Order: sequence, then structure tokens, then C-alpha cells
Amino acid sequence: MQLFVSSRTVLAAALMLSAPLAAQQIDPAEETAKAALEVAPVFDGHNDVPNQLRSRRANQIATFDFTDTTDTGEDHPEGRALHTDLARLNEGKVGAQFWSVYVPSNPEEAEAVQQVIEQIDVTRRLIARYPGALRFATTADEVETAMGEGKIASLLGMEGGHSIGSSLAVLRQLYALGARYMTLTHNSNTPWADAATDTPVHGGLSDFGKDVVREMNRLGMLVDLSHVSEATMLDAIDVAKAPVIFSHSGARAINGHPRNVPDSVLRRLPYNGGIVMVVALPGFLNEERRQWNARREAEAARLKALFQGQPEAVAEAMVAWDKANPEPATTIGHMADHIDHIREVAGVESIGIGGDFDGMPTGPVGFEDVRGYPALFAELARRGYSQAELEMIASRNAIRVMRAAEAYAASVRDMPPIEALIGQPATAQ
Repeated sequence: MQLFVSSRTVLAAALMLSAPLAAQQIDPAEETAKAALEVAPVFDGHNDVPNQLRSRRANQIATFDFTDTTDTGEDHPEGRALHTDLARLNEGKVGAQFWSVYVPSNPEEAEAVQQVIEQIDVTRRLIARYPGALRFATTADEVETAMGEGKIASLLGMEGGHSIGSSLAVLRQLYALGARYMTLTHNSNTPWADAATDTPVHGGLSDFGKDVVREMNRLGMLVDLSHVSEATMLDAIDVAKAPVIFSHSGARAINGHPRNVPDSVLRRLPYNGGIVMVVALPGFLNEERRQWNARREAEAARLKALFQGQPEAVAEAMVAWDKANPEPATTIGHMADHIDHIREVAGVESIGIGGDFDGMPTGPVGFEDVRGYPALFAELARRGYSQAELEMIASRNAIRVMRAAEAYAASVRDMPPIEALIGQPATAQ
């Protein structure tokens, strides 16, 4: 007997067999992350492309193609390509970016002022070259408008208080040029604030440093406490009338690096309304990686002492040490651990993202460049974060902080500019 089976029956059977497989291939965490980033794209607190333009190209960008930078390794002494370009920002669901107009710590403050103006210039020129993808933004409304148009809102953040030359007049003019946050220090102290990685001299903020914070609040410029000492963090929060930010830092309880935020500060952050924009730099995320780096530096110092005047011998011995002591891997999970801790201590309202791409050799495994944000948010979804919480971390918290700073500035519109000079007593407020 011959059996006839209709094509419709065969198709129905095939669909029934394939349905369980299709269901297995859908990751609910990825779907939650995708939904969150669709309505609340990432507002990243720190990206160092402007400094790369300075170091690699002397700020000459007429022939620089920002649509795809994957072949830019030839511009770097170690062959390292940029982490950032327009295509990868789009893939990473980035909707707003604070571009860091960083200049190195410099005791010659007049030189630092010139350099930061040059960095503002090159960044604004870069933004203007790509009007279809980037939009210059200075307010929360402008950020949301750019996001709504599918463009990347592009803001300027100064990294290092030496950029103002210990002058509130310079601070005001840099605000007028578009700078919307300033990191009070970089790796070295300023004449008015202690850094996290330098020997303290002020015990936090000096009297003039407190006036810097007051004038930033009056202007509506965000006070960024990444890079500063714990005492400076606490002094700034004491003085601040608007929310502070940490543009690219982690939680010190998870990784003991002084660049990270201690619990003493995290516990106070909800009362200020500020946020920690969690960094992706492996040495700040993975404590095992930090300890490995300390051992490596100690070994290098030991070898240099043993083989003075013999750099070849030192280099050969370090190659052997590296082979015997591989660098511990840092993953997206380490970054999520910092977010978990901040949520536990300060609440989800206190969290943002500040990758530090192009200011470090690489991000964690799976998050090596700006394409990695969706993977991070999928990891958070797997840990039980709701879509609403993911939206807050991605950009809603950052926009809220900007609005609060703007609202405070508007409320003191009639307050005259602070005229304090460094060395004068602090202004009574």
C-alpha cells in the first residue's frame, strides 16, 4: 500500500519540530536588555577619543574617518586600533556620549588651559563633521532630542581641574564653550584639590576648591569626582547643591584601587542624588588583576635593581615572568559585580555607565570596545535587573542628574559670579 502525505502536513510537522529549538535560541535576558536599550540608549560618561586625536594625529582630522576606525593601529606605537567609531557606537546602542577633553596633569597651568581649549576645538570639529550621526548637546533636553532623532548626543567633559588654571573666570569661559562637567583632578593634585593617586596636601578641597564646586553648581556644570581622593569626594558632597557624578569609577569594596568609590561615599550618594558611572577598565574591576599588576611591578623593580645597566636582561626576565604568571582574565561579570554592589549600598538610582574606552588598552573580555554594552545589560538582566532598572542605568539616571544640575543653576540665576582668587578665604554660602 502506498502512503500519500500532503505537503501541508509535512510543513506542519516541520514547524512543530522546529518550534522548541527556536524557543531555546531566544535568550530572555538579551531580549530584556534589547528592549531597555531601545527606549533608553546608553549615556556613557567618559570616552577618550579626543586625546587619541591629539596623541596620534596632533588634532589634524581632515583625513580622519570616524565611521570605521578598526584599521587605526598603525597610528599607535603598540598597534592598538581605536575602540570607538560611529558604526560600533551604533552597534553598542550608545545614544549619548561625554567626550573627554582631557589634558595631562601639568604644573604649568597656562599650558593646560591652552591644551583644553584645543581639545574642545578638535572635539567640536569632529562632531560637526558628522551631522547625520552626532549632535552637539549641552542640556538634558538636547540629549533627549538627539536620542529621539537617532543621533548620538555629544557632550564635553573636562578631565582634570588643572584645565582651569586656578581661575574661576577660565572655568566660566570653558562652560561657555560647552564643557558640562569637570573632573576636579586627574592623577595628580591640583593647587586646590587632592587626587586619589597623589600624596595628599590639602586634606581634600582647599577653600578655593570649595568655591570651584560652588561656581560649577551656579553655572550648571556637573562636578565629577572620579580621580579625586576620598577626602575630596566627601568635601565636594558637603559643599554641593546639585548632584555629583563619578564619570568613570568602580566600587572600592569590590576592587581596592583608590580610583574607586568607597562605601563611605556610596552611602551618602542617595542624599546628594549623584551617580557612579561604572568604568570598564580591567585594573579597576578585577581585584585579582590589580594584585597581579602589583606583583608584576614589584618584579620589574627587583630585576632593574639586580641587573643595573642591563635592560636586555631585565626584558628577557620579564618575558619569562609573564609566561609563568599570565594576566588574570577580566570579564563582563566583574563589571556587573560593581554595579551589584553600588545598587546594594546606594540604590539603582545611583548607577550609570562610564566605559573609559580609548583611555585604556582594552575593556573586559566580551566588552573590548564600544560594541559591548548590550552584553553587559544582558548580564545584568540575568542577575534579575528589571527592564525599568536597566533603563535607569543606561541613561535615565544620567539625564535626571543633568536636569537637577540645570534646575539648581536656574534657581540661582540672580546670584553673581563668585570672584574668589586662589588663596582667598572660601565664600560663605
